[in-house]
Amino acid sequence: MRNFDFTSWQAVLTSVLGLLLFTLVGMGIRLLMMMTIQARRERQNRQINERLKVLIAAYKTLGGSFTGTLSVNPAHMRDLCAAPPEAAEDATGEPSGSGATPSERARRIRDAVEAALSDIVLFGTEEQVALAAAAMRDMAAGRPVLVHDLVISLRNHIRAVLDLQPIPAGVMIPNQGPARPSGAGGGRERGGDQAGRSGGGGAGMGGMGGGMAGGMAGGGLAGGVALGLDTDDRPDKG
Repeated sequence: MRNFDFTSWQAVLTSVLGLLLFTLVGMGIRLLMMMTIQARRERQNRQINERLKVLIAAYKTLGGSFTGTLSVNPAHMRDLCAAPPEAAEDATGEPSGSGATPSERARRIRDAVEAALSDIVLFGTEEQVALAAAAMRDMAAGRPVLVHDLVISLRNHIRAVLDLQPIPAGVMIPNQGPARPSGAGGGRERGGDQAGRSGGGGAGMGGMGGGMAGGMAGGGLAGGVALGLDTDDRPDKG
């Protein structure tokens, strides 16, 4: 206000226009900075959410089981097919009476673990990448892979990102291993059997309905013939 010139209306107008221009420029710079910071924050939040989703999925894949065989069989499908059934069953730790064969189950587990390890190398922390790389080396060398240490690292990191309290030291959690795929083939076969039975029942009911309709039609035709014979005979009798 000290530098304003109020000697004439031209000077006052020039001073007011300069003040408005300075205010508009300041507000524009402030809005631009706020929009830039907000866009960067939203991008970081999206990256954190996507990264967290991938790590949670990897944790569920690698640590979804805590019973049975918790190591990953590194053998390829050709090796499992060439091995005898007893050896394949021992490698997977699963009985052969479920929906999929032991070799097929081992292949599914191995493929899921490989995909999870690749995701961890891409999105994991330094410790998780080191553990995943060690598991990859063991798998490539044909040695059974244990992922319990990697599961612990994932669990602690995910709880820290979600602002959850750490698991108390007194809580004993058993060793965790890769999740075993569910046998969906048996359910489909049972569903097909039930559908076939229901279809057979429907066909039986249809046959019974057709027989009843045919009997009723035959009875009506016979009755009509009988009535026709009676009406034709009556004039002759008269």
